[in-house]
Amino acid sequence: MACVGKRDWMSVVWAATSPESGLFDPVERRTEVKDLSDRFDDLRSCGQGYVEVRSPNREFPVLTLAFRDDHAIVHLTSDTERMSLLVGDGTAPTGAEIEVPIMDDLAAFTGDFVRDVDRAWDLVHVFTQTWAAGPLGEWCEL
Repeated sequence: MACVGKRDWMSVVWAATSPESGLFDPVERRTEVKDLSDRFDDLRSCGQGYVEVRSPNREFPVLTLAFRDDHAIVHLTSDTERMSLLVGDGTAPTGAEIEVPIMDDLAAFTGDFVRDVDRAWDLVHVFTQTWAAGPLGEWCEL
């Protein structure tokens, strides 16, 4: 489907937590970025969520945002063998342990990798415009 005259329209493939069940729904959707933003807003209202995002033209990279309350973790899956964490922004102290949902389970991360959820969401939005992860910040390969 061509999009003529709508500069802000961009297709994105995503999967996310269901606001209704609170469980991760792994079925990928190809929609406009606005639909992804609406899902994120719904999950923010629920207080937590997990979102996977990628280009409709490539399987990788996949950017993942996991958040609970005001804390977020951002993962990057570069290919089937490589995963990285985005270094935190100082939102949580280095020694703190923050839990966020990864798919359907809570996982703990140190403050070294915690970001403010709204700033993390802004990075996801940037990613959907460029499909480049490098400019988002410093990555720590796992």
